[in-house]
Amino acid sequence: MAGKSPLTASGEQRAALAALAGSRDRGEADRARAVLLTLSGWTSPRIAEAFGVRDDTVRLWRCDFADGGVEALTASVAPGPAPVKSETALRVVTPLLEEPVADRRNWTIPRLRAEIEARAGVRISRSQLSKALRKKSSVGGGRDTRSRHARSPARSNGSGCVCDCANSRPQPATSSCSMATRARH
Repeated sequence: MAGKSPLTASGEQRAALAALAGSRDRGEADRARAVLLTLSGWTSPRIAEAFGVRDDTVRLWRCDFADGGVEALTASVAPGPAPVKSETALRVVTPLLEEPVADRRNWTIPRLRAEIEARAGVRISRSQLSKALRKKSSVGGGRDTRSRHARSPARSNGSGCVCDCANSRPQPATSSCSMATRARH
């Protein structure tokens, strides 16, 4: 029996595992896929290699599934205190930053900290406020913060080249770039 897991799953569990394998949370999806691969006959070393984890990690995932079913593979939020200061700061700052740009003052982190303390009576550090603002902007789609090199009028293809050649640096005359686009490199 070496190399073959005795793990079994019902049709309902397999369907739940397949649904969990499509999760946006990579950890959940990897655990569910690993169990599905186990059920289809893959060994721990083979699954571990495919997911870039250790063999014993795959075995732990199997044990979790065997003991708690599909629910044991889902991600859980670590317990901890609620982010009271960050939530309060964002509640004060959000309306200030949503005013039309022409009508509002230039809000810096120190000015925002002073405003939060004046309105809500909460002192928040610069780093904590900055982190809360970054989190808020990444969730809400925030403003574009590309590097200054990507701010050219032409659109970059993501590799650093503004043409469609997929080059990331200027190339010699044998490059696939035309002479007109090479000037933009």
